[in-house]
Amino acid sequence: MRANSPFSILNSQFFAFIKKEFFHIWRDKSTLFILLGMPVAQIIIFGFALTNEVKNAKFAVLDQSKDVATQQLITEMDASRYFDLSKNLTSYKQIEEEFKKGTVKLAVVFPPNFNEDLQHFNKAQVQLVADASDPNVANTLTNYASNIIGDYQKRVTGNRELPYTITTEMRMLYNPQLKGAFNFVPGVMAMVLLLVCTMMTAITIVKEKEMGTMEIMLVSPMRPQLVVFAKAVPYLLLSIINISTILLLSYFVLEMPINGSLVLLVGESILFTLVSLSLGLLISAGAASQQAAMFISLIALFLPTIMLSGFMFPVENMPIPMQVVSKIAPASWYYSIVKSVMIKGIGLHAIWKETLVLAGMMVFFLTLAIKKFKIRLA
Repeated sequence: MRANSPFSILNSQFFAFIKKEFFHIWRDKSTLFILLGMPVAQIIIFGFALTNEVKNAKFAVLDQSKDVATQQLITEMDASRYFDLSKNLTSYKQIEEEFKKGTVKLAVVFPPNFNEDLQHFNKAQVQLVADASDPNVANTLTNYASNIIGDYQKRVTGNRELPYTITTEMRMLYNPQLKGAFNFVPGVMAMVLLLVCTMMTAITIVKEKEMGTMEIMLVSPMRPQLVVFAKAVPYLLLSIINISTILLLSYFVLEMPINGSLVLLVGESILFTLVSLSLGLLISAGAASQQAAMFISLIALFLPTIMLSGFMFPVENMPIPMQVVSKIAPASWYYSIVKSVMIKGIGLHAIWKETLVLAGMMVFFLTLAIKKFKIRLA
């Protein structure tokens, strides 16, 4: 009977280590919940709760005209998904009273003879009074109301030529309804993959060091680096499950389009996962305890992902030094890739630079991690 070759023995040992790590993850229900449950929770929270859209905002009306035109405008605003009529006012001073109570966010004031002015003089005034204690909400609501009023004006005037009239036509490409999910989903994908892969990989290896079992595994015939890689492989496979879950939820629940190549999107996500795993290996090589690995993962990765990737705040609005620093964060490159492929439908020819940057980061982090492990575990 022919003896097994050294390669086949090494191969069987490598898969045995992977199998052992899978069993370890399966027995640790809390870790399994973090790996598979946190992405689902975050995509739902960020997709529905944390959005820059304003819906069902309470508004009040001071209608001093009470004609057909004002009633139609009030009905259209109340019927939209952005507004909900809360109260009809009888005097101007009631507006501030309602704002102080916090019952409404916007007040619409129609002057007397609104419809008559509109029909005879081709112009009429509407005053929008917003509670600007939250300037973003106030600006959003006034824009919504202005658009509804503008649409009504176009229907009333029809094709009539009005003197000195300037008509502005707006088009919102890729996201005509201005859904917040279009911005949050790519950011959540970057945050989940980076934090879960990096943090879990760093902690699991440091845990082996603290328990003294890492030295036992390293005395096996397999090279130390392959032992470390074997511990990272299960997290790569679980991350692929997370990628699939996020994409399914985004498409079917959040109604996010996938305008580009699905294969390209998954491939770029796997590349970013490999970058995150490599970074986790590097952190584990330098961390002395699980607490240290956790602290480094959260402070060094979570804040840059939120602040510098463009996920929450536009990078273009930051000072030049901060824009330069943002290029160091892997999430900023992946965030740009996901938006380009998923929303704009762009192919590899337009994102090759970002792809090469992520590939270079993966090689850089992995090389440093291997070097550190050689020094520590020799």
